[in-house]
Amino acid sequence: MHKFDLKNKTAIITGGAQGFGLDIAKRFLNSGAKAIIWDIDEKELIKASKEINNPNLKYNVVDVSNFNEVNKTVDQIAKSSNIDILINNAGITGSTSTLWDYDVDEWNKIIEINLMGTFNCCKTVVPYMIKNNYGRIVNVASVAGKDGNANASAYSSAKAGAIGLTKSLGKELADKNIAVNAVTPAGAKTRILDQMSKEHVARMLSKVPRGRFLEIEEFTSLICWLSSEENSFSTAAVFDISGGRSTY
Repeated sequence: MHKFDLKNKTAIITGGAQGFGLDIAKRFLNSGAKAIIWDIDEKELIKASKEINNPNLKYNVVDVSNFNEVNKTVDQIAKSSNIDILINNAGITGSTSTLWDYDVDEWNKIIEINLMGTFNCCKTVVPYMIKNNYGRIVNVASVAGKDGNANASAYSSAKAGAIGLTKSLGKELADKNIAVNAVTPAGAKTRILDQMSKEHVARMLSKVPRGRFLEIEEFTSLICWLSSEENSFSTAAVFDISGGRSTY
């Protein structure tokens, strides 16, 4: 597996206790970075820490939808380390339902975690990146944010918002050595699929010309490049990794 040069870089990875986030952390550590994984599930964080067993891995129990909690944790990390990389990966899909039947509280929760969580993390981390004139931010969006998935209006809306946030913030920071990009994966075999009905998962797969779900290693390779100094030009961009489903 290709290694990217992330030596002496410190990365925060939200939603890092499992799935995409955990595999990103493993890939970062293998490339020489220090990784700090955030998750709301302390048991999963402890499990992940024991599994990886690397002194360069740390973790924090953080609810990304809580601005004060995010701000406090970032300030604490910044006292002893630069924050070079931020991967906004935390997210939930929620249930599948038509918009007119969608539970209002659940809709708000999905927006709070997937969109406001990304905003909270960027808002608190970016000032430290500006101070150090270096940073790489990758927001994990979804093809749902580009195409809109039926019966997933809350998730689609939140991810569309994350794409818009990425483009705005990337332009605001374009005169600095800070890159802000989004990735839009199609379905991958992670635990997030467990939140969806079998019918919804089958419908997702039927839209992918490749005829299969995304492999996690394929996803982490793109994340690593976007998080490295090799990505010295691309910013405010959306990188598709949907197996041909989306072509823009």
